[in-house]
Amino acid sequence: MRKKSFQLALALSFMAAIAQAQNPGSNHGNRFEQLGTMLQDPNVYRSASGAPGPKYWQQRADYDITATLDDEKQKLTGAETVTYYNNSPDPLTYIWLQLDENEHDPKSDNNSFDESSMSDKMSMRSVNALLGNADREFGVKIVKLTDENGKALPYTINQTMMRIDLPQALQPGQKFRFKVEWWYNISDRMVQGGRGGYEYFAEDKNYLYTITQWYPRLAVYSDFQGWQNKQFTGRGEFALTFGNFRVSFNVPADHVVGATGECQNYKEVLSPAQFQRWQQAQTTKQPLEVVTLDEAKKALAGHATARKTWVYEAQNVRDFALVSSRRLVWDALATNVEGKKVMAMSYYGPEAYPLYNRYSTKVVAHTLKTYSKHTIPYPYPVAISVEAANGMEYPMICFNYGRAEKDGTYSEATKNGMIGVIIHEVGHNFFPMIVNSDERQWSWMDEGLNTFCQFLTEQEWDNNFPSNRGPAHKITDYMKMPKDQLEPIMTNSENIIQFGPNAYAKPATALNILRETVMGRELFDFAFREYARRWAFKHPTPADFFRTMEDASAVDLDWFWRGWFYGIEPVDIAIDSVKWYRLDTKDPNVSKAEAKAKYDRNAEHIARTRNKAAGVPFAVDQDTSLQDFYSKWNRFEVTAEDKADYQSFYAGLSPEEKKLYDSKKNFYEVSFSNVGGLVMPLIIEWTFADGTKETDRISAYIWRKDEFHITKVFAKDKEVVAVKLDPQRETADIDEANNSWPRVATPSRFEMFRQKEGVRGASTGGNPMQKAKK
Repeated sequence: MRKKSFQLALALSFMAAIAQAQNPGSNHGNRFEQLGTMLQDPNVYRSASGAPGPKYWQQRADYDITATLDDEKQKLTGAETVTYYNNSPDPLTYIWLQLDENEHDPKSDNNSFDESSMSDKMSMRSVNALLGNADREFGVKIVKLTDENGKALPYTINQTMMRIDLPQALQPGQKFRFKVEWWYNISDRMVQGGRGGYEYFAEDKNYLYTITQWYPRLAVYSDFQGWQNKQFTGRGEFALTFGNFRVSFNVPADHVVGATGECQNYKEVLSPAQFQRWQQAQTTKQPLEVVTLDEAKKALAGHATARKTWVYEAQNVRDFALVSSRRLVWDALATNVEGKKVMAMSYYGPEAYPLYNRYSTKVVAHTLKTYSKHTIPYPYPVAISVEAANGMEYPMICFNYGRAEKDGTYSEATKNGMIGVIIHEVGHNFFPMIVNSDERQWSWMDEGLNTFCQFLTEQEWDNNFPSNRGPAHKITDYMKMPKDQLEPIMTNSENIIQFGPNAYAKPATALNILRETVMGRELFDFAFREYARRWAFKHPTPADFFRTMEDASAVDLDWFWRGWFYGIEPVDIAIDSVKWYRLDTKDPNVSKAEAKAKYDRNAEHIARTRNKAAGVPFAVDQDTSLQDFYSKWNRFEVTAEDKADYQSFYAGLSPEEKKLYDSKKNFYEVSFSNVGGLVMPLIIEWTFADGTKETDRISAYIWRKDEFHITKVFAKDKEVVAVKLDPQRETADIDEANNSWPRVATPSRFEMFRQKEGVRGASTGGNPMQKAKK
């Protein structure tokens, strides 16, 4: 399907989902209908099972890059030779490249199409956005573009995209090699923003360079949308083609470089002592500093004029990124991941040393092992965490945050935030670096799936880890927001208002609910691993994920995708009423005792009670002649005739009927309302008179014939004193006040003050460590 027709189909699907009604005006036939035309049709490229089809194809691009970092002018100059393989069935007359650094060009639309306003306190980043210009010229400058023989190629730059017009059509099965020379001024990402750039440390007059989306790189050409040429606006991330890289990066001789792939010349760029430590790190059981803290501090004082070239190679990756600075400590740990050695490594400055030296590389290793268990074995030889007051991912390398105070202490919030972001960004190696979804179109396919796996990994790191995304009850504040502040998960990145809750938290929560409540761990885990296995190093779409999860589990989940991913309705299921029934046993001992209790209850009233308490003289007591047979008659006495009648009745019962009568079953008819609209399973906790509890689980399919009101009868051996819905808060119910019978009042809280958010990566929250040190 071509891009325009695909987007039209997606738009129609979106509108259908919003309406949530294939059967308007009915109380059923909407939420449980199959997705049908809301998913693209299966074909020879993508099967109805969710697996790649028999004729699935994807393009490939190989890069040979040489680049130079100018540490005095904060400028990067590069040249690359690209070999592009047309594996599609289509002849191509042009190809599209991404120039993501052009997002910093003041003329790019992304610098003007967002609303803006003034506030009492504003950062330099906010002011620069209002000014619409900068002191330096930003954006990629193309110096030269030729074919492999040196002949100039015509090209057109449209903001962050560059089209190269080919001298002749590139036929299926052919390859095209071309060369590009370019340069750009590196932006201060602490001021201009963006995912790459530099951070300046005034105290030692040094720079930390995170070089990302830095080279002209091929956009994806796919079977489901043709060229992915949606502009890069800073939010929706990337859709990239797999290939092999060789990168030669020239930097000042006292810089340390970490990058995607494996370094080919450590012996030339490291000191003998550092190279020896690198070799020792191949077998150590604890992280070993290849570049020590003392060496990093010594490098801060000098600014070498000599230069070195670091050479890296990476196979079958979709991108390449690196870090370069003289302020870096570097440690490494050989990690066994599913029987394969992977070098888990971290790069960090002195300000992050107390946290990163203790935790970072071990968190990297833990992440690789946990994700490999839940998806596929990690296939790459390296995984790197870099502290850069940031949170962004690339193949084999990611940039994270977490810095200590000047005295080396840190808050618990900073520690947990650092661990969480390292897990998240390292985890992105799996989604989308390996399972290569289109982040421009569907942010949730990488952020949501990855956040779900992050939750699993955090919980396996520490059973008490305070995960903020994943637990069902933590998404309810978002789901109860006004409708005009919400959009379905299946919404393009640039159109989302609450990006974090929508693209990260809600899909992660949905998957956690699928695993724990709807499917069960065994079925879910098998299907999720199957999705990762099928689409590793390929380009999946949402339909491929939805179909695979059903195909591998035999669980119909269309109702779940429809509600959680295509809709904005919240979960709010209420207990309306509970009616208690007991079998009429015919036993006079039981029936007359119950009748007596009812009689006494009805006879009692306030006047009777107070008259008796006041000693009022009653006429029938003062004049006994007023008393007759009924004054002394026990209307609730069990007579011999009553007993004989019961014995005759009981003797006539079948064995099955006798078993029922002897069981003394209690029957509870419970009525439920679907107030929120999002159908979910019923999880019902019963509390009995003896203090014991029992839980029933009813499939969401109970709502299929009436999506708003249902009644269900439950037989219990013991008398029930309380009923509670969703006792473990599994379903993301936004109103727990209507989940109990009898109703239970829940106190609300109010705050006098709210704590201001700190700078990302700085120590936040209370710091008991610092207080204890004092």
